[in-house]
Amino acid sequence: MDFSTLARAMAYARRHRRVAVLAYGSLIIATFAQLVVPQLVNVIVDTVVGGIQADSSARAVAPALLAAMIAIVVFAVVRAVFAYGQQYNAERISQNIAFDFRNQLFAKIQRLSFSYLDRNQTGQLMIRATDDVEKVRLFIGQGLVIALQSCLLLVATLIVMWFSNRSLTLVVLPILPIAFAVFFWFGGLAQPLFMGVQVRLSALNTVLQENVAGLKVVRAFGREPHEQARFNRSADAVLEQQLKVGRTFSFLFPVVFLISNLGQAAVLYFGGRQIIGGTLTIGEWQKFSLYLAYLFMPMGQLGFIINLMSQASASAQRIFEILDTRNEIANKPGAIELDSIQGDIEFDNVTFRYFNGGEAVLSAVSFKVEPGQTVALLGATGSGKSTIINLLPRFYDVSGGRVLVDGHDVRDVTLESLRAQVGIVLQETTLFSGTIRDNIAYGRPDASLDQVVAAARAAAAHDFIMDFPRGYDTPVGERGSTLSGGQKQRVAIARALLTDPRILILDDSTSSVDVATESRIQAALEQLMVGRTSFVIAQRISTVRNADQILVLDSGGVAACGTHDELLESSEIYAEIYSSQLIDDSVPAVAASNGHVHLDREAPVAP
Repeated sequence: MDFSTLARAMAYARRHRRVAVLAYGSLIIATFAQLVVPQLVNVIVDTVVGGIQADSSARAVAPALLAAMIAIVVFAVVRAVFAYGQQYNAERISQNIAFDFRNQLFAKIQRLSFSYLDRNQTGQLMIRATDDVEKVRLFIGQGLVIALQSCLLLVATLIVMWFSNRSLTLVVLPILPIAFAVFFWFGGLAQPLFMGVQVRLSALNTVLQENVAGLKVVRAFGREPHEQARFNRSADAVLEQQLKVGRTFSFLFPVVFLISNLGQAAVLYFGGRQIIGGTLTIGEWQKFSLYLAYLFMPMGQLGFIINLMSQASASAQRIFEILDTRNEIANKPGAIELDSIQGDIEFDNVTFRYFNGGEAVLSAVSFKVEPGQTVALLGATGSGKSTIINLLPRFYDVSGGRVLVDGHDVRDVTLESLRAQVGIVLQETTLFSGTIRDNIAYGRPDASLDQVVAAARAAAAHDFIMDFPRGYDTPVGERGSTLSGGQKQRVAIARALLTDPRILILDDSTSSVDVATESRIQAALEQLMVGRTSFVIAQRISTVRNADQILVLDSGGVAACGTHDELLESSEIYAEIYSSQLIDDSVPAVAASNGHVHLDREAPVAP
């Protein structure tokens, strides 16, 4: 069991010192109120036995009995009040710590490098922010309180027992090391078992998350039986690991109670001999028996404590793995703020490898873009187009070379000021739960409705928005489920335009719209790109032929660079792409001339 990691998690209680003082102060008072009761029982029993032996009247012993009973009730009330304070405030601490952990995890995940997110599944991250945090919370709210109470009760009881009857205490003492040895042995055994449970639970959560997100694809391809079998395998793995834990703890509890019963049997034997020998009264024996129960009570709770502690230790380790992850993309000390830029962009001998290893995705890429120019990126899948636009806002850092904005290396400026200058419309559109207005104003939440409408008009989105009964207040549903692909794309374009960026990145942003809508968006974008440095990724030459520069990428390098007319003359790759698209454009026309209808919303427009 990793006690250092667990101690680090428990140290979060320092942030809530006042509540901690209330919780653990109440615990101390409640425990000492509990310790007084056996002393009062001793008085009652010896008073009754003494009265019987002395043949005293009930009236003679009644005052002592009444006083002892009232005292027991008073201490019981005190214990109940402070036990409530202990439990309630311990719960407050645990909930506050869970709150801290979740906020820290969310903030950390928000800042984690994309390279880290590429290597870790979404379901794994989700389970750490939910179930793992809950495991730590349960230990701090319940297990830690019980463990501290058990330690306090154990030490205090041993002290009282020592001064009450040393010989009987010596009978009990040899049993304690055995109990603690069992405790630590099971702790070391259980922690990796619980770690395995969390890992398998993460895998199960990943399968569930992927299926919910891709449910339409699953049903479209009739893969429900396959996905059910996949989920069953993950669920079986969780069940198998949980049963291993169950077998382990099914053995632990009988061992703990066996040790406790051995101690009780020893005390019964040696205590009975002392009573017969006249060196121990019945009241003292009853008191010692109660203290013996207090002594073995923590041992009976060992299984529960080990269970919670082992789970918390495994979960805390998984939580701190994320919190301790070094963020590869971060502001360097002394990073400068980019207040206002012209939009001068330069890639200077840029090389990039994912995860800093393997084959280079970009190799010695160099080009320069003047402020206000439009640059088109053209090339086959895997040629490096998306990598270039990911390096510009510093989603990843170059492996070699430099990316410069207005002469500043992007690694020398703050991320916030750099990304504030960049507007991005990605090929895969992401919308958030809320209204259409909320999504358009995502980058500028303080934007007025007029500004939102202006951006929507520029993105050819206003008309379809007003067709909805609630207009801009229409909920988009989870991930924009109530909108079509083209509608989502236009909302995303409006969102980027509203921020009025100096650098505009369009990653095949018209891929999900029909030809008529594409034409309207292109006309609007041509006006809006004026004065902005724009990078456009497109599969169709028709959408980029008017660009100031067209970069033809091939195998991670710039194969050719120039205008449309220049590349037709100088680049064989560009000419081949151009010719293939001309042939594709002719297919619908031929089909129509033969009396066949050919519907292709993605058919390229002839340049």
